[in-house]
Amino acid sequence: MANKPRSIFEEVSDVQKPVAAPGGIDARGKGARSAIRTWLIVLFALVVVMITVGGLTRLTDSGLSITEWEPISGSVPPMSTAAWEAEFDAYKLIPEYIEQNAGMSLAEFKVIYYWEWGHRQLGRFIGVVWALGFFYFLARRQIPVGWTGRLVLIGALGGLQGAIGWWMVHSGLQAGMLDVASYRLATHLGLAFVILGFIAWYVFLLGRREADLMQARRNGEARLVTLTSVLVGFVFVQILLGALVAGIDGGKGFPNWPLMTTGTGASFFPPDPFLMEPVWRNFFEDVGLVQFMHRMSAYLLFVFAGFVWWRGRGTANASTRAALHVVFAILTLQMVIGVMTVLWNADVKFAIVHQFIAVVLWVVILRARYMARYPIPQSIRGN
Repeated sequence: MANKPRSIFEEVSDVQKPVAAPGGIDARGKGARSAIRTWLIVLFALVVVMITVGGLTRLTDSGLSITEWEPISGSVPPMSTAAWEAEFDAYKLIPEYIEQNAGMSLAEFKVIYYWEWGHRQLGRFIGVVWALGFFYFLARRQIPVGWTGRLVLIGALGGLQGAIGWWMVHSGLQAGMLDVASYRLATHLGLAFVILGFIAWYVFLLGRREADLMQARRNGEARLVTLTSVLVGFVFVQILLGALVAGIDGGKGFPNWPLMTTGTGASFFPPDPFLMEPVWRNFFEDVGLVQFMHRMSAYLLFVFAGFVWWRGRGTANASTRAALHVVFAILTLQMVIGVMTVLWNADVKFAIVHQFIAVVLWVVILRARYMARYPIPQSIRGN
């Protein structure tokens, strides 16, 4: 319709103005946020299971039972007696069998083989679930603007994790090695937590509209974001130290707390912590020193987490306060389970619970950081 001529006496307020459509920020390229979030939750659950199965594989000394990395053909277990004998013969050539498991029967070998095979199969399955989901949403053009790279990152890290897994196993097949190198185990576990962290963060972000996140970020509490970010890094370091302890069976070295008891008495410090040459090896391989570092880091982490919780009490946002309460409660529980794991000589039940709670702690700390950065709106009364 042609524009009508306006009178010079016409009030400006009488001119009709275009009305902005609600939800304009989310209208362009919002994609299938809910469906992608559900897919990521499935991946999250699978990675948690993967970390747990990996822990049990280590605790049952099963990780070196498969001596080859065959990404495709390795998906099928031995199907005949001859195939089983061939796998067993390959295992008999490595130091773990020669020095630790000599005389193991084929039936016993099958048990540890299936632990490691199941662990690898789960990794393959996670890769398939990622690929099917990603390419499905990509083909349907349902990935929100700015999210393609994030989803590719998860898949790329998953592929890297598979390669690092073999790099770790390969170290345990070398002469003089009865287990995998502890620093490689720490790298493998650390990357698993990185993957889990990215997935959790993306799940949090996709749980709200982009417009809501933009508004919430304006109300974010920079000081709490900084403190929780440091806490995330601190917990990650503690997880790596825990992996070093696990890699050398350090949890069984000193089943005492708070002192470290030896045949000559009890001491706060480990006995002879720097006997290995070169000196740096002691920080990865000396049972007493590695366990001592894990203990000291845990004490410092508990104190720092208490400080973050105390500072968080001053926030006006009830949801953020609640998230920090959960963090401190889970960390306290983790400390108790850690002490019990030591006192019970790293019993499998306590050790795997200790590892699982580490996963829970990792996620609730990331959630607390998310809540500090993107506070949930609440009424003036705080309800």
